[in-house]
Amino acid sequence: MFKENLTIDVPVMSQEKFAEKVGVTTDTIRGMVDTKALDTVKIGKRRWINLASLTHKCLESISSTAK
Repeated sequence: MFKENLTIDVPVMSQEKFAEKVGVTTDTIRGMVDTKALDTVKIGKRRWINLASLTHKCLESISSTAK
């Protein structure tokens, strides 16, 4: 099982910053948001990438493949 400590500074990130961090274009991220491949949360007028949800899904995927 995966037993590393994981720290998330903030639960959300802008689409632009997320694209920069993962090394793809903002158009790619917007496309993933449009097709619901990435969970988002709306704060004010902007849609933010939901890092908490993404992290949870990744950890679930790791634990299910480790069984």
